[in-house]
Amino acid sequence: MWIAAATLAGFTAASAIAQYQGQVTEKDNKAPELRAVAVLEWTGEAGKPKKSRLVPITVFDGQQLQDGGLYLSRPEPLAVASEVEYQLKKDGKNIGLFDVENAAQEEGLWVGYGKWRPMPKPKPQLQARPAKIDDDEDSDKPVLHRKHQGGDSSSNGSGSGSGKNTSPPDPDRPTLHKSPDAGDSGSAGTSNAPTPDPDRPTLHKTSDESSSTDRPTLKKDRKEKTEDVGYVEDVPTAIDPNRPRLIRGKSTDSGPSVTPSLMGLPPDMEQAVAVSDPRNTPEHPWNYTWANPGDELKFKGQLEDIARSALGIELPPAPPVRKSKAKKGKQRMTLPPAPAPLEDEQFRALELAYGSGATLVLTAHTAGPLEQEKFVTLIAQPDLYGSLLVLFKSVTDGAHLDDTPRMRLVDAVDAMADNRGELLFELRGKTQRQFALYRILRGTAEKLFVSSPSEIAVVAEN
Repeated sequence: MWIAAATLAGFTAASAIAQYQGQVTEKDNKAPELRAVAVLEWTGEAGKPKKSRLVPITVFDGQQLQDGGLYLSRPEPLAVASEVEYQLKKDGKNIGLFDVENAAQEEGLWVGYGKWRPMPKPKPQLQARPAKIDDDEDSDKPVLHRKHQGGDSSSNGSGSGSGKNTSPPDPDRPTLHKSPDAGDSGSAGTSNAPTPDPDRPTLHKTSDESSSTDRPTLKKDRKEKTEDVGYVEDVPTAIDPNRPRLIRGKSTDSGPSVTPSLMGLPPDMEQAVAVSDPRNTPEHPWNYTWANPGDELKFKGQLEDIARSALGIELPPAPPVRKSKAKKGKQRMTLPPAPAPLEDEQFRALELAYGSGATLVLTAHTAGPLEQEKFVTLIAQPDLYGSLLVLFKSVTDGAHLDDTPRMRLVDAVDAMADNRGELLFELRGKTQRQFALYRILRGTAEKLFVSSPSEIAVVAEN
């Protein structure tokens, strides 16, 4: 009885230990690496902006797209945490790096501030060493060479007065090459450390920058940084009067150079896609290359006619053709009027996946005051019969921008690291704006993601 009871107790304890899942410290090697997408907005020259800000859009966690302005906020989101590095891209090509130094909230949305750096230059390729040729072709025996002694006649060129054997070494006797010991005097200016063997394998140590916390990290800037200096001052109007406020940014004597913040939406503002990924992925240009250059003009004209029809800009009726007699029996014909122009027209032909064909995007609007303007955005693809298949159409006017915002194409971006590009649009209303990702697949335009809205700051003009 007691043997059976002991056996049962031991089995129960073993089962309990097998089911216990606490204190698991092993690192999950299958954890996905995060990929963040943001938009850098700046004024001034590319590479040397006068003012700039980084707007976080999405963070892909391996399964779905998260809102980059909210993901893992402590208090700033992970996408704009200090020292996060982004690659700036234009048409899929790298145009620079942006290192986040600090972050703040503007009009209810977190943005990052930092510095635009150029892309690092590629390392020069090392030339292969020439193969060593053995001078003794008649001997098949391996010979190991010994270092010359300090009093050897071969080293000083004199055989008398040295007190040592000056006879040449036996070429048939194998010798071992000794490494210099700690007591070897050697020549002046030489190191006594053993010379490392270039053919010996080595193990690479992990970086000291890795954190022991469970919070995932984005790609960090590897360059050496100066210390970020903070200044403490009292804030009487803060909620907690005993809590100091740290003012971060460019100090007067040290610290990183941070570009001043960009406020509002100035008319000369430029935008570029920014991607942070620990993996070094090759560039993926998005521009479509036409086999026949005339097809681009043909499809662009067809898309412009669809845009004019959507905006209510009809072509004026063509006047009757008048023929008049000219000298030498020639006739002169009156040409039809030119079509109405489209304001701020932007046309792009993109190849969002290798071998996927052309995806056409056109945005434009009419002239006039904002309340009377009309805006159109079209996404289309050519079909097999030489016509255009419109996949998406958005039409709005200045009086209803908060209900139906205008759409401005920023660029294409691979948001989920699957070698397929999504269309990144800015949805700009009258008082708010957002960003949206659209995936073009199988003749449809699917909205994948829409960011949180942010207020549009109105900057007073001087």
